Amino acid sequence: MATLRVNGIDVHVQRMGAAGDAQRPVVVLIHGLLIDSLASYYFSLAPQLADEGMDVVMYDLRGHGKTSRPATGYRMEDFVRDLDELLDALAVNRPVHLVGNSFGGAIAYAMAAAHPERVAGVIAIEAEPPARTWAETMSEGLVGEGGGLVVQEVTQWLRENPGRRNERPFRAAGRVLDETALAQELPLSALLDEDLSAIRCPVFAIFGGASYLSGQTGMLEASLADCRTVVLPDRGHSVLVEATKETYALVRDWLLGQEAHALREAR
Repeated sequence: MATLRVNGIDVHVQRMGAAGDAQRPVVVLIHGLLIDSLASYYFSLAPQLADEGMDVVMYDLRGHGKTSRPATGYRMEDFVRDLDELLDALAVNRPVHLVGNSFGGAIAYAMAAAHPERVAGVIAIEAEPPARTWAETMSEGLVGEGGGLVVQEVTQWLRENPGRRNERPFRAAGRVLDETALAQELPLSALLDEDLSAIRCPVFAIFGGASYLSGQTGMLEASLADCRTVVLPDRGHSVLVEATKETYALVRDWLLGQEAHALREAR
């Protein structure tokens, strides 16, 4: 566990596995928005990926978990700069694999577009590239009528699932919304072109079949030069929680396949 000064804020980072082993892939896990933190990976994918010998990096996004919560600086380009400078602070000087859940997947796509030399591949779990439709979704979710659909859905879920354990992440999400300009700034982020041509690395997209985001599969495969998609039937947006074992197996196998391909190319 460490706190690193990155892009003017203190970023909480945890690293597991084969840190510094140039023969194994560096895998950066990026969590979702508001009620999420690096803990979601700590209790799901991270330990097992580390046991596979991978160099696993997790961090709390700005405003989340144990990372600083500045009042402003919540456009996508701010999150991308945080990640870029975090890799510098960790002395990671080779391309990494980004695994992003929900909003974390949008960051992974944006990072791959902005810094292609730093990204070996993207695994997007129930995530949408930050293009026009994503911005519209963010606006509806964060600043729409009644506080936005995201806020309404979280409120409803907590109402139906009472208990102290459930209330804590919602209180944290409320502090982010109350104390920062995230809701206003995020929909104003710089966006990717609709053809996603800036993303040139391999992409693996995982969706829940019951999620509306699964409708992206055809678009992603048509727009991206190297893209594989998988839809898990009867799962919703929270596939990382609902189908942890299946998601881990898919992520692990894809990463190991990419590693094997890179070794063959290096010979």
